[in-house]
Amino acid sequence: LAEPTRVLATVLFTDVVDSTRRAARIGDTRWRALVDDHDRLVRAEIARFRGERVERRGDGFLATFDGPARAIRCASAIVERVHELGVQVRAGLHTGEIELIGEGVAGIAVHIGARVASLAGPDEVLVSSTVKDLVAGSTLSFSERGTYDLKGVPGSWRIYRVERQAD
Repeated sequence: LAEPTRVLATVLFTDVVDSTRRAARIGDTRWRALVDDHDRLVRAEIARFRGERVERRGDGFLATFDGPARAIRCASAIVERVHELGVQVRAGLHTGEIELIGEGVAGIAVHIGARVASLAGPDEVLVSSTVKDLVAGSTLSFSERGTYDLKGVPGSWRIYRVERQAD
C-alpha cells in the first residue's frame, strides 16, 4: 500500500453562526442568495491569500495554506467581509501534517482545526498554540482563551484569540 502524501499545512475552518435560525427567519430564497454571496466572498478571500484545497463544509469552508500568518489574515478578512453582508462567521486554525487525498485533505491536524473553530464565537478567529508559536515575530497579536480538551484529540490544548489589527 502506497504511503499517502503528507505535507505541513495550516488548516482554516469557517462556519456561519446561527445559520439554521437565520434561514428559517428570512426564508429559503433570501437565504440561498445570502449563502451565494457569502460563498463568493469567502472564495475570493481564500484566493487572495493564496489558500489551497478549498472545500465547502456544511455552512462554511475548509482551506489549507502553506503559511500560518497568511491563513490568519485570510480568516480575519473573511470575518470582516461577510460581516458586510450581515452574516457572522467563526473561524479556527491549526498547523500540522495533513494527508492529501485526491482533492481533499485528512488527518488529525484537520480534526484539531475543526475543534478549534467550534470553540470560536461570532466574528472570532481562534488558533491553536502551534499556530501562535509559528507566527512569533509577526505583527499579529493574540489573547489567551484558555486550555481546552478537544473532543477525540489527546492532551490539553492552549487556544488563542486573534486580536483585530489597528488600521
